[in-house]
Amino acid sequence: MDIEPRLVLIVDDDPTIREAVMGRLELEGFRAIEASGGQQVFEILEEHSPDLIILDLGLPDLDGVTVCQRIRHKSAVPIIMLTARSEEVNRVVGLEVGADDYVTKPFSFDELVARVKAVLRRVDPSRGIAPPSTVLKAGDIEIDTEGHQVTIADKVVSLTPTEFGLLQALAERPGKVFSHQELLRKVWDYDQYDTHLVEVHVANLRSKIEKDARKPKRVVTVRAVGYKLVAE
Repeated sequence: MDIEPRLVLIVDDDPTIREAVMGRLELEGFRAIEASGGQQVFEILEEHSPDLIILDLGLPDLDGVTVCQRIRHKSAVPIIMLTARSEEVNRVVGLEVGADDYVTKPFSFDELVARVKAVLRRVDPSRGIAPPSTVLKAGDIEIDTEGHQVTIADKVVSLTPTEFGLLQALAERPGKVFSHQELLRKVWDYDQYDTHLVEVHVANLRSKIEKDARKPKRVVTVRAVGYKLVAE
């Protein structure tokens, strides 16, 4: 059975960037649609279900952070932000409200395509191959890796694909301390990158699975080393 190509929505107010990114993604076998502003994103989402959104932070109507936040109220669709190198604060805020990754401008198309493919692998690593059902358990946490569902004390918890991948990585070896670099490789498939990516997503994950995210009992920090999942 043929598998339909993944659909990517490119959101940028610069038509040159939109056209170039769409052309490269289509060469890589993706389908692509475009939006020039934040309001248009929500009109498109009424008619289409993209597999991934590439979202520029500097939009003329709604800023990208607001767009990301509103999307997250309705959908867990993966989001890659496009940011200027000077936008570090906005970049961190974007990650905090649910973006999965970011690429800084100016960027290479090879880098962007690699990020798109890496994020989509986290969402559906099988891509058409039905894996055996696997349920990981750590204390009162249950992770259905095939159904992509997490329950804590029999209550379903809604996670983004990246948060799910992060929790799964930790749950595969409860008690093991993972360094930032190990998590970058396991979850993001990056050998080297900004460790803020890990830190912000750990904070997001804690906000959803901890009783008090300021005093985490499940995903704990081991100072100067990394993070581990406590299974007790």
